[in-house]
Amino acid sequence: MSTLEISGLHVSVEVEDGSKEILRGVDLTVRSGETHAIMGPNGSGKSTLAYSLAGHPRYRVTSGSVTLDGEDVLAMSVDERARAGLFLAMQYPVEVPGVTVSNFLRTAKTAIDGQSPKLRTWVKDVKGAMANLRMDPEFAERNVNEGFSGGEKKRHEILQMELLRPKIAILDETDSGLDVDALRIVSEGVNRVKATSDVGLLLITHYTRILRYITPDFVHVFVDGRIAEEGGPELADRLEDEGYDRFLTPA
Repeated sequence: MSTLEISGLHVSVEVEDGSKEILRGVDLTVRSGETHAIMGPNGSGKSTLAYSLAGHPRYRVTSGSVTLDGEDVLAMSVDERARAGLFLAMQYPVEVPGVTVSNFLRTAKTAIDGQSPKLRTWVKDVKGAMANLRMDPEFAERNVNEGFSGGEKKRHEILQMELLRPKIAILDETDSGLDVDALRIVSEGVNRVKATSDVGLLLITHYTRILRYITPDFVHVFVDGRIAEEGGPELADRLEDEGYDRFLTPA
């Protein structure tokens, strides 16, 4: 069992006219086996939370703490966070020219586990995971995200999660840009990982459509850099019906 504990987290970024505070005191605990949906309007700080947890250098933590199984996440480098069990599926995955998907995946697995996976078992695992995600076997020899469609990029993110088996996975708007079929396949992949591991999920999304496939245990409404309301799956349904107007202060 693993626990990600976020307490009083304040995060700022540098903008043209100085420092701007984005997160204004976030408290959140994610445990193994739990699925937490973070919902909110554009600019509310959802992606800032994701990238701050992953260690993106643009985001500066000004106060608060983040621990994973009691260990100080904020004191870790990006690679140390990955080895500790944190995983981020990015909203906008970057291209890595010259590095094939197969080499990238095996290198990542080796770095996280501290040893190379047995080749025969690894090849079988990769092929099986790709088949489950309806990915052509030739995909493994393409350069990472180079020329990928939006759906291919998101499937590749879930492929990584399925093979790397993190303790806590942060999915930053994995549903964005996906058609109905791709959304269903990606969601099935997430549910497959949940069914075969104790991964804790932090699922960031604008819309409830992915929550029709991945049922959250908890829903948190993010507004102006903090959690404005919390509840169960029924809160997502209410947001679908009412939107976020009741949380927003008129200008």
